[in-house]
Amino acid sequence: MTHPHHTGTGEPAPAPAAPPPPAARMPGSDRADSTGVEIFQMLGWRWDITEAKKLIQDRGPDGWIVTERWAAMIQLVAIDAEHVLRVDLSEPLIMATVPNGGMLIIDGWHRLCKAVAFGVAELFVVILTEEEELACRIVGEEDDEEEEDMPDEDVFGSA
Repeated sequence: MTHPHHTGTGEPAPAPAAPPPPAARMPGSDRADSTGVEIFQMLGWRWDITEAKKLIQDRGPDGWIVTERWAAMIQLVAIDAEHVLRVDLSEPLIMATVPNGGMLIIDGWHRLCKAVAFGVAELFVVILTEEEELACRIVGEEDDEEEEDMPDEDVFGSA
């Protein structure tokens, strides 16, 4: 069977055309601040991606994600179409477990966008430990126990 990224002779296939420009995105979700620190923000959460990269610099990937399962979330993130064309798909995404929220990509949305556009089925990921996530979190839920004490109806505003 021929690999999807190689010709029948085993040579790499030519790169596909550039991905279509993404739709308008929420501004300010993935950028460096005035100090050059790379920041990612999703709703009320914000992480220092520069710090996250330092924490994992000597680690290999922990696994991979199926890109199509995450594709719908791209619309929630600010995407720079020019940057999408320059990203390296071999660099693993960084994921964190958000308390009471599950797993979230905190670095690599441009890589995910490129992978989806070019039909790349999987991308490697590094998953931050709880301690690493806390070390690079700038803003987010401060007291997990306080929310756990509240009834679900109050958390969702349906009381």
